[in-house]
Amino acid sequence: VYQDLATVPLMPVWRNFFLGSEMTKGPWPLRRLDIERMKETADEELRNMGIVLDDLERPIGTLSGGQRQCVAIARAVYFGARVLILDEPTAALGVKQSGVVLKYVAAARDRGLGVIFITHNPHHAYMVGDHFGVLRLGTMELSASRDRIDLEELTNHMAGGAELAALKHELAQVRGVDVAALPGGA
Repeated sequence: VYQDLATVPLMPVWRNFFLGSEMTKGPWPLRRLDIERMKETADEELRNMGIVLDDLERPIGTLSGGQRQCVAIARAVYFGARVLILDEPTAALGVKQSGVVLKYVAAARDRGLGVIFITHNPHHAYMVGDHFGVLRLGTMELSASRDRIDLEELTNHMAGGAELAALKHELAQVRGVDVAALPGGA
């Protein structure tokens, strides 16, 4: 799922759902768009993901960021994705919209799709993840299943762990603070 969602803001939801893969009917060369079938299919597939939109004629640009993300996820699932790769899907969203996206990520995972969820937010990762990998400068710093790591440890790895401890030590020395007295000690 592309980070910019590959949608056309002024086009209706159903058109964006089928963008580049429109259904047609009729014999060649008189083929035309099968608009009713595309609307029905888009509505059904969105509902299968738990997304209920009252008006599929509504321009997709009028949906919230979370709703647009969910349409993009449902589109990928419909067109046969077995693995979803989501790069920072909640980065530009508020808490409520992020919740909507996380709900549909979990739904896709529960339907048996593989989901690679790239994020800088350990809370979001921990809510939907089964296995976590943390990369630092191209090296795998952490690879752990959910039952082997808690949110605090995941957050520590994602925030830089050892680098943060070294920085904390350096800053404390600059300020003349007893490093051993700080939380986490020396």
